[in-house]
Amino acid sequence: MTTGAYVRVPDRWRHAAAFVDGSMRDVSDSAAVISPATGQAVGSVALADTTVADAAVAAAARAFPAWRDMPRAERAGLVLAAVDAAEAVADEIAATVSLEVGKILPEAQGDIRGALAMVRAMVQLLADLESDEDRTGRAGTGDATLVRLRHVPVGPVAVIGPWNTPIFLAFNGIAPALAAGATLIVKPAVEAPLGLTATLRIIAEQLPPGVVNIVPGRGSVVGQRLAEHPGVRAVSFTGGTDTGRRIAAAGAATIKKIALELGGNDPAIVLGSAEITDSLITELVAGSYAMTGQICFNVKRIYVHRDRYDEFVRKFTDAVSRIVVGDPFDPTAHIGPLATKDGYENALRLITAARDAGAQVRELGLRADSADWHRGYFIAPTVVTDIPADHELVLDEQFAPIIPIIPFDTDDQAVAEANRTEFGLASSVWSQDLDHAEQVARRIEAGNTFINAHRLGASVPHVPFGGVKQSGLGRTHLLYSLEHVTDEHAIVGFDDPAAQLPGITRWQNITEPRITKEKA
Repeated sequence: MTTGAYVRVPDRWRHAAAFVDGSMRDVSDSAAVISPATGQAVGSVALADTTVADAAVAAAARAFPAWRDMPRAERAGLVLAAVDAAEAVADEIAATVSLEVGKILPEAQGDIRGALAMVRAMVQLLADLESDEDRTGRAGTGDATLVRLRHVPVGPVAVIGPWNTPIFLAFNGIAPALAAGATLIVKPAVEAPLGLTATLRIIAEQLPPGVVNIVPGRGSVVGQRLAEHPGVRAVSFTGGTDTGRRIAAAGAATIKKIALELGGNDPAIVLGSAEITDSLITELVAGSYAMTGQICFNVKRIYVHRDRYDEFVRKFTDAVSRIVVGDPFDPTAHIGPLATKDGYENALRLITAARDAGAQVRELGLRADSADWHRGYFIAPTVVTDIPADHELVLDEQFAPIIPIIPFDTDDQAVAEANRTEFGLASSVWSQDLDHAEQVARRIEAGNTFINAHRLGASVPHVPFGGVKQSGLGRTHLLYSLEHVTDEHAIVGFDDPAAQLPGITRWQNITEPRITKEKA
């Protein structure tokens, strides 16, 4: 059986280097990139300083006017050719992501291929849109002779990527910027920089120098500098809420656009009108444990009506007991290890804390022979019941395969518990009675509420995705993503403003001939 022990990152991608203005940039400091499946180094990452970040912003600023002004069809052709070049090695990039993140290979394939598909979709969207919208003669435009609305790229855009889905989530900011004519400075996560850096290098080498710049480094150094840099006009960040606050504060000084996709503690509510079918159980297990519980909008806590609670717990627990935990390259595995040592240690702590609080903790799943439980960051898929509703595992985002299940008696109680936290990314309601489910869904404080689903793909592309409360600012997906990397520019013209606009009468005497009084 092929496992991560026998797969290597291609030599040309083993070091995530800085790439600025079309060429590699020497950086003296670096760190190892560790495979969470084996605990062994699979590569290294440059730890750039602020001088490299400044150089990247300067390069993006120099490249911006020509990239912005390039005819849309010509720019689209270059971007699509660059995407095709990355697609040609997508399998190798996916394997690299599996090695550095620990996600199973099919999930890593979705990471890279989904990102490239997103760029193509953005390019097509812009091809279908008029570059200038003529609003002349519409209601609200008065008697203006000419009214045009343009959407113009903002300028250099900084994208600060996460480690859990390092390519796709970074491309939520990268794809619209490239398509719209903005230039980029991208900071990959130091925990998982290899796959994203490889993808961006391939793309950057197909485009004019300075359009795409890569600056690996620590968030406290590079991320902070990009957020505060006056030359960066927009920042896109995916990650934790605490870091998001710092980025928002740093960006406020120069009034730049800030898009934040932050933490989520997504509730799933199984109503009393629900039938506990195999399909419902399968969907909720997949929505809870996919990518080892490390998706921003995984199900994090499940509330079940007391009339359905015992049946649900029994069926859910039985299904979770069949989850195969294995090496990312094991085709029988449903999930791999947690991606980081910090996440692994926090998961162990939460399990201990739940037991100490008197909860019933069931560590389940099947351990594949491919998984190295001694060296890797493997956690058994865990179900927790009889836990206080105000326990940390319930109210905070665990980002691990540990799911608390809590009973409720009324819809009001379920909604109150769902809305209890400062998180509001996604949520779900479960019942075959869609009217009942929608009534409850309308009361939940979240950017997205799904009915009878809660996993990747449920947030369809033509609706916005993003959080409320402290789960973020801004929205992604197609047109909503473009709003972050473009500014609206209105051009309004008059051929006879004195007749077309009010308020000039009292000023007209300032250009009338002066009358002088003759002396007697």
